Amino acid sequence: MALNTSADAPLPVGEVSRLIGGWIDRLGAIWVEGQITQLSRRPGAGVVFLTLRDPSYDISVSVTCYRQVFDAIADVVSEGARVVVQAKPEWYAPRGQLSLRATEIRPVGIGELLVRLEQLKRSLGAEGLFAADRKRPLPFLPQLVGLVCGRASAAERDVLENARRRWPAVRFEVRNTAVQGVNAVAQVVQAVKELDGLPEVDVIIVARGGGSVEDLLPFSDEQLIRAVAACRTPVVSAIGHEPDAPLLDLVADVRASTPTDAAKKTVPDVGEELDRVQGLRDRALRTVRGLLDREERGLAHALARPVMERPHRMVEERDAEVAALADRSRRVLRHLLDRADSELSHTRARVVALSPAATLERGYAVLQRPDGTVVRAPGDVTAAEELRARVAEGEFAVRVVAE
Repeated sequence: MALNTSADAPLPVGEVSRLIGGWIDRLGAIWVEGQITQLSRRPGAGVVFLTLRDPSYDISVSVTCYRQVFDAIADVVSEGARVVVQAKPEWYAPRGQLSLRATEIRPVGIGELLVRLEQLKRSLGAEGLFAADRKRPLPFLPQLVGLVCGRASAAERDVLENARRRWPAVRFEVRNTAVQGVNAVAQVVQAVKELDGLPEVDVIIVARGGGSVEDLLPFSDEQLIRAVAACRTPVVSAIGHEPDAPLLDLVADVRASTPTDAAKKTVPDVGEELDRVQGLRDRALRTVRGLLDREERGLAHALARPVMERPHRMVEERDAEVAALADRSRRVLRHLLDRADSELSHTRARVVALSPAATLERGYAVLQRPDGTVVRAPGDVTAAEELRARVAEGEFAVRVVAE
């Protein structure tokens, strides 16, 4: 419940500490998991002092227990070990200090660790952090490589030496961190975030040599996995050896079996690239030569054609064809005209032969009345009727006389 206090009616420190202690005393015994970072076991002392730390969140709490409680696991537990503690929270009022009074301590075994790692793997996988479509390709030639590793470690030496042997001009931005123990997670996460914040870093390698399952636990920590998943820079995981499989391998963009393998996958080999360039140049040269040879053969074939030897031959052939067609047209037209003239002459002769004028030329005459009607029979006229007689050379008047 909230306390009714004010600047005029404050609570004394002792009262506040007493109230806090009362609230904490209401808590029952709880099970707590953490990593032992400090262990004070004085000879002859009846109490053992521990510091239990959560490496994922960098939070610690003091733990005390009777000597006989710790002696039960003293042979298998030391600093850096993970344990599960059954304890009751206690408040030390004179110093205002919270601690845990342990009644039982159990070491976390390999089997339990593997089960928890499998559960975490499934949980993160369900969120899509290990999905293949999230993987980004590594740059062909990184200008600056970020490296997170232990100080003066074999992993650092393997990465730097192999990378520079493959590509002497490669540059590194190295962050030395703890790679096992209680400080490893926080330091590795901080180093990864720092390198990811540098725009000139093209790829980040997180490297460490082999070790036991407990030694590699920091690289399966959820905080580190989420930090790598949030990186904008491609990340290469090079933890341990081929059989080792921390969760970092699943979230990283590329998984290398060893630090040496990470250098090979990150940096191209200058000798191989020169050989590849030379091979491409040779291939391009052969291709160009083949094209030139083919075009030269085509050009020679085209030049060997008669039309190329005598460019005007085609025009001359067409001119001859046009002249032949013109002569043929003239002959056809002349023949048509001659035939038409002959037909016209025959038609004219027939017309002349059948015309009245030709009949008159033979001495015949045509008798017509004044109105132009032709007299065809003697009975068509009367005595003294005047008619017109038309002959070949003209016409004259005649009169009918009685017979």
